[in-house]
Amino acid sequence: MANPTPTPADAESWADAPTARWWHALDDGRLECDLCPRRCRLHPGQRGFCFVRARDGDRMVLTTYGRSSGFAIDPIEKKPLSHFHPGTSVLSFGTAGCNLNCRFCQNWDISKSREWDRLAAPATPAAIAKAAASAQCDSVAFTYNDPVIFAEYAIDSAAACHDRGLNAVAVTAGYITPEARADFFTAMDAANIDLKGFTEDFYWKTTGSHLKDVLDTIAWVHANTDTWIELTTLVIPGHNDSPDEIERMCDWILAEVGPDVPLHLSAFHPDFKMLDVPATPPATLRAARTIALDSGLHFVYTGNLHDPSGEVTSCPSCGAALIERDWYQILAYRLTADGRCPSCGATVPGRFGSTVGEWGGRSIPVRIG
Repeated sequence: MANPTPTPADAESWADAPTARWWHALDDGRLECDLCPRRCRLHPGQRGFCFVRARDGDRMVLTTYGRSSGFAIDPIEKKPLSHFHPGTSVLSFGTAGCNLNCRFCQNWDISKSREWDRLAAPATPAAIAKAAASAQCDSVAFTYNDPVIFAEYAIDSAAACHDRGLNAVAVTAGYITPEARADFFTAMDAANIDLKGFTEDFYWKTTGSHLKDVLDTIAWVHANTDTWIELTTLVIPGHNDSPDEIERMCDWILAEVGPDVPLHLSAFHPDFKMLDVPATPPATLRAARTIALDSGLHFVYTGNLHDPSGEVTSCPSCGAALIERDWYQILAYRLTADGRCPSCGATVPGRFGSTVGEWGGRSIPVRIG
């Protein structure tokens, strides 16, 4: 990896940046980042692949702590999370940079940003939690770019949210080391983890990362935390949409995390460096959902296209429609107060409140000052 050399202005600003949590010094004088599997090794003045973790003298720093690319209030279903306090609102924000190199990135203007003036919304963790509470949000989501790379900021913000009775949500690719994932995920009440495909070839050539690290993260979070997890796969024509790959992925999910972890299958649209790839046909997405359901997964949803049948939460026991949606809008909610099917009494796994939220499908930009 070639690490960019900072400008003098960058280097001067790092003096105020907080020291990062996960790194160690090597015998050759470099500092190795222990946050993600890239394990970047930095000489003085260098940045990591993610661009936001950098070496300042004899320490590693997080240059984007307290700096955001913007805030918005969204429906929780947009994360996407279908079994985590449906209908409620979430204050969403991200920073800049990323530790993956996805050719299909749909937030590339943020994740690939090298323009520090994009980070025009400074906010402390306490200010974020206060703003979310004032807006009557139930949760704060770390999203837009991967919160793994601003883990210290996300963890501190999660703690501030918990102090006010709010939930913390991570939307992440799960590309994180065993050393860091315990601290990160145990701070989160829910996470949507991208399972971007199911071959090492796809992961390496298309995202610049490795499949095994992501699988290890998903299995570990499920087995070792109380964090509610849902998975998302962006189905890309000709790249990860073969029936065999979808079936093998679903078989792994069933074996390692069980049938009750929701899977979201989302439609690709041309973006960033994959403008030559066509959008996912609706028939492809619906066929993938059928494969997933036939494999034994109980909750499989389609996204990024209008498909009401793929947005319904059905009882895993009797098949009754329990939550009906239109995009991010909840049309009908039939779960009992304790999260059971009123027809047969079966429990629906998830985090459900005694009532459904009424936020709807709107998304509202907000400013925190």
